[in-house]
Amino acid sequence: MTPAKNILRIAISRPLYSLLDYQCPDELTVQIGCRVQVPLAGGFSVGIVVKKATKSEFKKLRNILKVLDKEPLIEENSLQLLYWASRYYHHPIGDVIFNAIPAPLRKGKTLPLMKVWQLNTKLLEQADSLLGRAHKQRQLWLFFEKSNKNEWLSELQINQGLEQSSVINWKNLLRELIKKQLILVKEIPATFTALPRTSTPDKEITLTDEQQDVLKQLTLIYQAKKIKPILLHGITGSGKTEIYLRTIAPVLKSGKQALILVPEIGLTPQLFKRFQQYFPQYCVAMLHSALSDSERTLIWQAVKDFTIDIVIGTRSAVFSPMKKLGIIIVDEEHDGSLKQQTGFRYHGRDLAVKRAYDLNIPIILGSATPALESLQNVERDRYHYLRLNSRPGSRTRPVVLVQDIRGLVLEAGISSLLLKEIQQHLEADNQVMLFLNRRGFAPVLYCPSCGWHAICQSCDTNMTYHAGISKIICHHCAREKKVSLSCPDCHHKGITTVGQGTERIEHVLQTHFPEFPVVRIDRDTTRRKGALDSKLAIVQQGKPVILVGTQMLTKGHDFPKLTLVGILDIDQALFSMDYRAQEQLAQQIVQVSGRAGRGESKGRVLLQTSQPEHPLLTNLLNKGYLNIAKQLLSERKRWNYPPFGFQVLIRVTATDKIKGFVFLQKLSQDLSLSDLQQPDVTLLGPVPSPMAKKADRYRFQLLMSSANRAALHYLLTDAVVRLQAYKKSGNIRWSVDVDPLNML
Repeated sequence: MTPAKNILRIAISRPLYSLLDYQCPDELTVQIGCRVQVPLAGGFSVGIVVKKATKSEFKKLRNILKVLDKEPLIEENSLQLLYWASRYYHHPIGDVIFNAIPAPLRKGKTLPLMKVWQLNTKLLEQADSLLGRAHKQRQLWLFFEKSNKNEWLSELQINQGLEQSSVINWKNLLRELIKKQLILVKEIPATFTALPRTSTPDKEITLTDEQQDVLKQLTLIYQAKKIKPILLHGITGSGKTEIYLRTIAPVLKSGKQALILVPEIGLTPQLFKRFQQYFPQYCVAMLHSALSDSERTLIWQAVKDFTIDIVIGTRSAVFSPMKKLGIIIVDEEHDGSLKQQTGFRYHGRDLAVKRAYDLNIPIILGSATPALESLQNVERDRYHYLRLNSRPGSRTRPVVLVQDIRGLVLEAGISSLLLKEIQQHLEADNQVMLFLNRRGFAPVLYCPSCGWHAICQSCDTNMTYHAGISKIICHHCAREKKVSLSCPDCHHKGITTVGQGTERIEHVLQTHFPEFPVVRIDRDTTRRKGALDSKLAIVQQGKPVILVGTQMLTKGHDFPKLTLVGILDIDQALFSMDYRAQEQLAQQIVQVSGRAGRGESKGRVLLQTSQPEHPLLTNLLNKGYLNIAKQLLSERKRWNYPPFGFQVLIRVTATDKIKGFVFLQKLSQDLSLSDLQQPDVTLLGPVPSPMAKKADRYRFQLLMSSANRAALHYLLTDAVVRLQAYKKSGNIRWSVDVDPLNML
């Protein structure tokens, strides 16, 4: 070990599990959390300074080349969280840290400037003639004319100001106004301010006695020296959002920031508008993957500079650089979408709990169907437990009816009874929703003459038929192919489909109910920016409409006129090989059912199944979700499965089937003989993954399981060291998934 001065320990965006040591020249000054440019492997790389040291194990250190930031990009407490996450999830430290900053900054680009716009007051008199018959441009110009003429408006402020107007695609209109010099534009460092409201805010909702009691309990909990997480278990429609709003209010008044995590992008616009309406004096922003790199970077910078008070975002928002974070809310905390399934496989909820613990700030985990892990944490007295048992006012829980479809003739999976119910509810001026967790037109395209069916050549799965674009698409590797009119094997021209997806349901409903709009919401129909907002806007108008969708519709959405929900084809989940399937199905049924009857009219739910006597269904409908949860927890305890045991899934993929299996088999054998092997750590495998081939790669997995978390991670550390040292052939790749949710 060689002593030296000004040694920097730097994280590089490479698959390295350790920091790299560099020397900082005397003429340069750099702080922890800043980016630097460093020489690496004959080229240059961007790194982030994580630590400073006075000694290094290396005899000779290279100098850093350039300091890219005057102030830290990442605060020290955030670096500590990221460092912990790297160790817990056994993921390369540089990849973890760089995951927490926007893409342009990872490449060494400077913090961007933000465009702002202002009315050109010198051309007020000429405006009428310059606008002419451009009515949409005139509407946008009038918006600027009515705002403070001396204020430069940001994109966020314009979006806020136009949210209730009919002006769309305002950026294109703005370009025309700039060409006519009616609007001025300039670039400034990113900063956001709340736009003063010209409209009257919504009348504040009066809380129920139950909600007021929950708020009182929250106040007492916050006064403790060491604050524990709070699990807010509220039935669907019980007013959890109102609790969030009133809990956040005093935090904002004290000058701190609030972070709200949601599992799906689809939930952010609705919450965003609700928070804007309730907090017009504060600046609210969204952070999610649908934003462009430039938008994300600007908002990220503004959050860091404390010009944004409330951040609403998906799982990656847990890394938001909020210097004055005062409270965290995780809505729908049970949802699997909060777990990243590729690359850095972290759980947004769990990292949020860790961040709140480190800062000793309140965190509320809200759900109508809490995860078994959260309920067990309540049982262990690690979490507080608060309950909302009823819906406000005259609203009651929907009536759930199980319909036995054995022997019935179904049209695209819909029974005649359900079609009659749909007709009745639409004629009563209400709305209807059908839920099917499968997109596309049909999951199978086949030839009745020779038995050929469309199989993905890259994966062990069928390709899904999409009628709207006349293609078959693999939903796992995205491989697609145009559909031929005849069978590729026997040339029979009567190829047909089996099963149904949301697209087919949409077609059938359009045939039966041509006078009513059918709105389909799934990944296929919401790819384009703004598509989801426009579809939800149709429903929010309150007119009779039929909603068809996948799990994007199951949580958080509030449709007051929705009175009937139909749940289709749940049988496959009842017999899944995944031990979490029954928990997820129970959550799904409760969440989907909860969309009905959230207004003044009573709600009805029809659940179609060929297994009406299945214990899960009878217990769920007769005794409720908590009863199912207790039963599943009892089974998990017997098996030593989470949350009573802990698991790690090591997966290997390879283009050569034999070499992939041998590679993982060697790891399994070496770990079994390792000095670090603990008697209470079980190794299961290696075995082929349930989907043995995906995207032209063969997949194998090894499951590590133990009731002792420390022993499991101890052995996993050895496993990761070995995986890095093994020679790889056959284009082998490996990954580590700590606390896996998806075993497929």
